[in-house]
Amino acid sequence: MKLLDIRDLEIGYGRDKVLAKNINLCVMPGQLVGLVGQNGVGKSTFIRTICGLQPRLKGQIILSGREISAESPKSLATKISVVLTGRPESLNLSVLDLIALGRHPYSGWLGNLKKEDKEKIEESITQMEINYLVQKRLYELSDGQLQKVMIARALAQDTDLIILDEPTSHLDLKNKIEVLELLKKITSSGRGVLISTHEIQLSAKACDLFWCMDFGKEMLVGEPHSIIQNGSLQEYLHIPKEILL
Repeated sequence: MKLLDIRDLEIGYGRDKVLAKNINLCVMPGQLVGLVGQNGVGKSTFIRTICGLQPRLKGQIILSGREISAESPKSLATKISVVLTGRPESLNLSVLDLIALGRHPYSGWLGNLKKEDKEKIEESITQMEINYLVQKRLYELSDGQLQKVMIARALAQDTDLIILDEPTSHLDLKNKIEVLELLKKITSSGRGVLISTHEIQLSAKACDLFWCMDFGKEMLVGEPHSIIQNGSLQEYLHIPKEILL
């Protein structure tokens, strides 16, 4: 089954500011998909729209066979987890407390953690290789460490689809590579992962597919190596072909 099925989607801010239309895409289990494009083309708007955080102008967004408009917020949170750009509002939280927030859709408004919740939290910490950070406060973390903690929170939410907006922004090269490798590892369990990114060359090695946005054009979809070799990705990004070859 398709984890995410996008049909004839149109995004933007009203009819006088349509950023993209005729979007027909899907994410399958085990896929890591990279959303790429120039600044201002609408990548963050696209991410927010398919997560249900911004109204669509037209079309359908289907998660695991159900239209997202038919899902309650709690039900939606058991199917899709999101890591947006920006730091958490409270940096005084402990790493463990932040990751535990990922269990909120299951723990109820009191936040009482059952055995299964604690196991999911521990699994996410181990998978992201951040056991050494759990007692630290968020303000003590580097940007790379904080990004891994945010992904661990999304993992603890235990959804089939994880969407991340610029997960490697503001990271040094070592941490960019580590985060992409960890995201690729996550898909080995059958989860689908969608990221927006400007790290074209690094992401091309990790991603199974690129979705590329350009102003006034339909989305370009293809395996990174193929659309780089034929020059179509460079055309959409408005850069010389030899830059990525």
